[in-house]
Amino acid sequence: MQEQTPYQLIGGESTVAALCDRFYELMDDTPQFQTIRAMHPTDLKISRDKLFMFLSGWLGGPDLYVQHIGHPMLRRRHLPFAIGTEERDQWVACMYLAMEAVGMEPAMREKLLASFFNTADFMRNQPT
Repeated sequence: MQEQTPYQLIGGESTVAALCDRFYELMDDTPQFQTIRAMHPTDLKISRDKLFMFLSGWLGGPDLYVQHIGHPMLRRRHLPFAIGTEERDQWVACMYLAMEAVGMEPAMREKLLASFFNTADFMRNQPT
């Protein structure tokens, strides 16, 4: 029997889409996330679509980002932005609230939170 991926366990495409929608709604509407919001274009649709494609593959679903854009090269793509602990922590907090909002199971939310934190920390290119 094949083990289910996080993508399948959280509900697949519809949940990943809802997660991305909620993530960018929170970023756009919550003063606490103004620092990371300022790093994005006024229209968040392209950012949202890229996150959706990335998370789809990252969670074990269709590898949409690679199919449509190429290798993610996350750190390289984020180098133009000054990312320190404040930006990392805002991104992770925003994602946590988005996971909570879409009703993700607490155990899965905590597991993904650890992975999101490690990935966000890897994006840091500032000492603090």
